[in-house]
Amino acid sequence: MRSALVVIPTYNEAESIGAILNALKPLDCDVLVIDDGSPDGTAQIVRNLGIEVIERAGKQGLGSAYRAGFSLAMDRGYTYIIQMDADGSHQVSDLEKMMEWIGSADLLIGSRWVKDGGIANWSKFREYLSKSANAYANLLLSLGVKDTTAGFRIYTSALVKKMEISTIRSEGYCFQIEMTRRAISRGGSVAEIPITFIERAHGVSKMSFAIALEAVLRITAWGALRLIGR
Repeated sequence: MRSALVVIPTYNEAESIGAILNALKPLDCDVLVIDDGSPDGTAQIVRNLGIEVIERAGKQGLGSAYRAGFSLAMDRGYTYIIQMDADGSHQVSDLEKMMEWIGSADLLIGSRWVKDGGIANWSKFREYLSKSANAYANLLLSLGVKDTTAGFRIYTSALVKKMEISTIRSEGYCFQIEMTRRAISRGGSVAEIPITFIERAHGVSKMSFAIALEAVLRITAWGALRLIGR
């Protein structure tokens, strides 16, 4: 068994998943796809490529998918757990660069907002939204991480074990902020590796008002707990 598992959550990613999985094949890692009942046949494409896929009944949330994948990785004894998106926004070439830094920190974040990081094909509003979310999280939580909302990451299993991810409650993109907060609170070291995030060419973004609201409410609540020393 190889030492790293890439966990990829999917929902209606039939147009992009094949290219990503084929690009991952030369890397020294295994791949697991968690599919939330995609009606477009995503899971079948994954199976046809010989990649393991866990099919779940309906959309259960990003956080739920990652918790399931991380738990399986821990049960199987992987040393590193990699998370990335299926929509083409995360580049396998950037993952190769990130893997070169394995061993330098407990959590490696593929970061858009550090020097030499960047974005492509985003609207000004989307850029403002991302930067604002990160600024708000750092203002209230003092995490010291420029891209707390990044979903392109490499964790050590040792850190994930300390994090007790079964108790992580966020389901939308706030999951990434909660994981960052938990990693730091459990003594994990964090390093940010510059990547270029490319807006998806296929499908539609999963961002919604409910997801954004979850992030605002949870960050505010965590900030209040921090103020009272909890």
